[in-house]
Amino acid sequence: MRGWKKTLRRLPGFLLTFCIIIIVLAPFLWLFVSSFKTDSDVISYPPRFFPTEWTFAQYKYVASSIPIFSMTKTTVIFAGGVTILSVLFDSMAGYAFARMNFKGSGLLFSIILLTMMVPFQIIMTPLYIEVYKLKLLDTYLGLILPRATSAFGIYMMKSFFQGLPKSIEESGRIDGMSEFRIFRSLMLPLCKPALASLAIFHFMNNWNDLLYPLMLTSSSSMRTLSAGLAVLVGNKVIKYGPTLAAAMISLAPLLILYIFCQKYFVEGIATEGVKE
Repeated sequence: MRGWKKTLRRLPGFLLTFCIIIIVLAPFLWLFVSSFKTDSDVISYPPRFFPTEWTFAQYKYVASSIPIFSMTKTTVIFAGGVTILSVLFDSMAGYAFARMNFKGSGLLFSIILLTMMVPFQIIMTPLYIEVYKLKLLDTYLGLILPRATSAFGIYMMKSFFQGLPKSIEESGRIDGMSEFRIFRSLMLPLCKPALASLAIFHFMNNWNDLLYPLMLTSSSSMRTLSAGLAVLVGNKVIKYGPTLAAAMISLAPLLILYIFCQKYFVEGIATEGVKE
């Protein structure tokens, strides 16, 4: 009897959670199913969730219209390279601001935080000129280097390092370890949840970015998936089926990444909340 009462008390929470799951997943399921529809099925009224005829023609059209595989390769290299460098430099800078007392650290950190308030549209012209002067336009290096670190990442890692006990680094100094070895061997292994959260944030942000890679690239082989999708959608006659298929191709890697890394992502957010 007690078990039934306990189940009944939990039933509203289960129903609410189920409704939220349906609301969140419905757009993704509709996008996936609609990418296999014909154009007439996509715009049919009344709308149908399942297609009258399943077809791969939309994906074939995308593959023939834009160099989808080279764009995917460029996007992976761009987003992956930025993620690796940003996680490395953000964690190093965050450790320096949190644990190392040096002259002007407070002022320098404030300046870094102020850069978060500057819209990208303001710095895009000077950035383009700088990359052009360095002869890095339309190159992987030109895409990755300007985003090798971020103010948000530095702030996040600084907050995490400040929550760790000082006895950890003091024990390393007593053992004669250098500052970099303390950071690498003692502090960094404790930051895996924060590093995973930051890596997912950087990867998703750069994977979905449109304006930045569009500005610094000119050849189709160096375009990212977002730029290719924009070109496909920007045609005079909008083809709804191929547009949905291209969106699904662009979205699928992020969904797979989140499914496999959600544990670390949630753990990192929860840890940050406890420390705050």
